[in-house]
Amino acid sequence: MSSFALRARTATVDGLDVFYREAGDPANPTLVLLHGFPSSSHMYRGLIAELADSYHLVAPDHIGFGASAAPAVEDFAYGFEKLTEITLGLLDRLGVERFALYIQDYGAPIGLRIASRHPERVTALVTQSGNAYLEGFTPFWDVLFAHARDRAAHEPAVRELLTAEATRWQYTHGVPADRLDRISPETWTLDQAGLDRPGNKEIQLQLFWDYQFNLDGYPAFQEYFRTHRPPLLAVWGRNDEIFGPAGAEAFARDLPDAEIHLLDAGHFALETHGEEIAALVRDFLGRHAK
Repeated sequence: MSSFALRARTATVDGLDVFYREAGDPANPTLVLLHGFPSSSHMYRGLIAELADSYHLVAPDHIGFGASAAPAVEDFAYGFEKLTEITLGLLDRLGVERFALYIQDYGAPIGLRIASRHPERVTALVTQSGNAYLEGFTPFWDVLFAHARDRAAHEPAVRELLTAEATRWQYTHGVPADRLDRISPETWTLDQAGLDRPGNKEIQLQLFWDYQFNLDGYPAFQEYFRTHRPPLLAVWGRNDEIFGPAGAEAFARDLPDAEIHLLDAGHFALETHGEEIAALVRDFLGRHAK
């Protein structure tokens, strides 16, 4: 076994335990993998195994997710600005100065804050249903944006997004019938176990509400694209009913050299198209992550 096999580790950042998976030789280029809702770094387990021979990989669990700390909403200012601070704190704690970013779902507003504010640290971007344009929003978001305007009136509806049925749907929607057997049931089972912890649904409701402020950052993200021209690879499920394929295609407006691949997949494309995505990422990083 390689001396750089996958390790499950925890670091303390701002007094909180941050769990992260790490693999590969730190002397190699680093790829930081930022997960989305309602998952954890577990979503990257296959990709980490595929790339660890050539890259140093760091995949944290955001606060409130996975094996990281999940303080009550009364004790922690849950929001994407704070999650960004924690992520940067972890990277600084690990001594990771330059890195490529792989962003998915919630990982996008976190990673793009980091990239736009510290462009000298980011070598390249990989986005999998990681939105930066209004075009990416589908009707799925109608209830969430209504909740942002009136939390009390729409909380019952958004709580439905925290049920086991909704979690399983996130993994299975848009997946071709001949690929459904590639999705292991522990994916949605593990995610749901996290959501069902005491107090976690309140955490998720707070993040649902806070998501609206990510859109205020889109102009800065897009200016970062135009000014710094980071290499960007989009590997996106064309059948994703949460962040639609128009969100992937929109990157070309500010990054004409963006490499955009729409796969016959849904929101969690790594589960059904892991080999294809790993090959695309390996080729892309081989040209850009130094």
